[in-house]
Amino acid sequence: MPFISKIQRQTDYNRFPSSTPIVIDNGASYFRIGWAGETEPRVIFRNIVQRPRHKSTGETVTVVGDHDTALLKHFDCTRSGPRSAFDSNVVFQFEIMEYILDFAFDRLGANGSRIDHPILITECVCNPVQSRSKMAELLFETYGVPSVAFGVDAAFSYKYNQQRGICQKDGLAICPGFTTTHVIPFVDGEPVYRGCCRTNIGGYHVTDNLKQLLSLKYPHHMARFTWEKIEDLKMEHCYIAPDYALEARLFLKGSKEAEDKTRCWQLPWVPPPIEEPPSEEEIARKAAIKERQGQRLREMAEAKRSSRINELENQLHGLEFLLQQLAQVEEEEISSFLSKTGYVSKQEIESTLTKVSQSLRKAKGESKVEQAENEEKADSSTSDKYPLINVPDNMLTPEQLKEKKRQIFLKTTTEGRQRAKQKRFEEELEREKKTREDEERRLENPELYLEQMRTKYKELYEKVEQRKRLKTNGGHANGNNSGAVGRGERLNAAQRERMRLLTTAAFDRGKGEDNFGAKDEDWQLYKLMSKDNDDDDDGADEDEAELAWVCSRLQAIDPTFVAKPEPTPSQVATTEVPRVRLLTKEDFQVVLGVERFRCPEILFHPNLVGIDQAGLDEMTGASIRRLASKNEALEDRLTSSIFMTGGCSLFPGLNERLEAGVRMLLPCGSPIKVARALDPVLDAWRGASAYAANLQFQQQTFSRVDYYEKGEDWLRRYQLRYTL
Repeated sequence: MPFISKIQRQTDYNRFPSSTPIVIDNGASYFRIGWAGETEPRVIFRNIVQRPRHKSTGETVTVVGDHDTALLKHFDCTRSGPRSAFDSNVVFQFEIMEYILDFAFDRLGANGSRIDHPILITECVCNPVQSRSKMAELLFETYGVPSVAFGVDAAFSYKYNQQRGICQKDGLAICPGFTTTHVIPFVDGEPVYRGCCRTNIGGYHVTDNLKQLLSLKYPHHMARFTWEKIEDLKMEHCYIAPDYALEARLFLKGSKEAEDKTRCWQLPWVPPPIEEPPSEEEIARKAAIKERQGQRLREMAEAKRSSRINELENQLHGLEFLLQQLAQVEEEEISSFLSKTGYVSKQEIESTLTKVSQSLRKAKGESKVEQAENEEKADSSTSDKYPLINVPDNMLTPEQLKEKKRQIFLKTTTEGRQRAKQKRFEEELEREKKTREDEERRLENPELYLEQMRTKYKELYEKVEQRKRLKTNGGHANGNNSGAVGRGERLNAAQRERMRLLTTAAFDRGKGEDNFGAKDEDWQLYKLMSKDNDDDDDGADEDEAELAWVCSRLQAIDPTFVAKPEPTPSQVATTEVPRVRLLTKEDFQVVLGVERFRCPEILFHPNLVGIDQAGLDEMTGASIRRLASKNEALEDRLTSSIFMTGGCSLFPGLNERLEAGVRMLLPCGSPIKVARALDPVLDAWRGASAYAANLQFQQQTFSRVDYYEKGEDWLRRYQLRYTL
């Protein structure tokens, strides 16, 4: 399978003899490989594998380690995410491990699949024999290595720093790694595995906790919180608090010390362009363009209106000519003549003529008074449409009686329409008159008129609002109703009066016999209860219409007027419409405050993320008790050299916090010294490289022949000695 990577391939593989071991630090986070005796590994990459498909060809490729996002945009990664061969620092996915080893040997410079060099590979403390057996099987049968040795990474780091005086022969090695944390006691330079402790907490959980906290705090920037960026923020800004509770109270109070400890990550932000006001030339140019556009629209509207008028005039002349021809046609030939024209009767032609005339007058823009006079003339001219209405029924045949009923219906409908039209016309004239008079009053004294309109609007608004509150809450118009509102309180005055009358009649009837209706006065109750007496809503409609007119009038004459929100029965006070705010530089800032020490605190209190296990200080005390419960001298030697290694030991304040936590578990006066590795990340590989460069290293390995002869039982008893 083809590989995608940014790691440069080594070219000096053939210069090393087959006796030179290859050193592999197989960590859960990073994979490091190089030659024994060197101080730096040759190849370092993330210990993950991803196998996406190409979007165009569909070919599956293998992406190992740190991938280039510019290349991955051509691949479909939705169904294949990054996968690790580890589960709680134990290798269990050997298919993925084979991809990683293929890539590592290829980057080291190996030309074929066979590796003729001894291998020293690291593993976790007390690695299960099944995982060790599968790893040996993979190295022996797939790559054909001559011999293999397994060692603990933390032990190699301890021995490497022991040679440089950082720690002593007797001590504790604490390794907070990527997914697990181990505590290994050393006696006379050798690890004592019966005193080891382990907890499933590490740097992965710290990064994941920080990612979740920032995602909850800034959900609109969640896409920017990638794993790599959160890892960088963790290593750059996080620290271990000397006292977690005290540090949290500092940030809760918002003291000056907390502000000094707060860090800010500025996301990319481009300020919006500042719009300058247009110049006078630009305003004049836009006004000229707008005027030309308006003139063109007016010309188009005028041309369309002229075309419409010509069309209606031609149609009107045609209908008049048709009526003239129809008058000259004899009675017997009318039906045949009408069948050629498409009309059914003479009344239909006259009705169409009336409609065309009205449309023509409307198109020409005649005044409403002229239209009304023309309509009256048209109505008087069509009075002879119903000749059978005034004829007695005994003088008509059955067919004529049916026609008379139809003419009566048509005349009644027409008269109703005319009355409604006349009423609308009179109302419009009244409105125009009122508007004209109102405008005259405004022109006489604009300031006084505006003040009067504002006062009137306020009074009408309060009146309408009060009426709607009464409908909702009954008599509690002032809003002081503290209890529940019953059905009777939600009724208006007329409805409450009807309920009172019903209650009174029922109460009187319950006193004796049911004699309601015996007296004429009893039937007056129905008149009192009639809905016709409920004219409470009529005034409400008039007030709302008046309020709408005053509001529209104020909006027309006062540019500063803002109408109040319309009150509703279910919601008297409406919420303000949210305004759109432009994003500023502060909106693209990620502030790291309490998260700086809250995330790494899970190393001492794993229960903060729901893991019910011990912290670093408790694990240290448990490991000391397992070995030195009855030997105070050994206890003092162990606590005098507490060694920190692993990526999480780089957190500032970790040594001081661990020393304070262990001191609380030991007797007063116990010697305690906590030291950190020279390089907590690479010292494990350097220690393994120095160990493999020793001439006695071959005695600590087992060959491929021994593996085939002794099998898995020999691997179970295999244990590397770190003192050569």
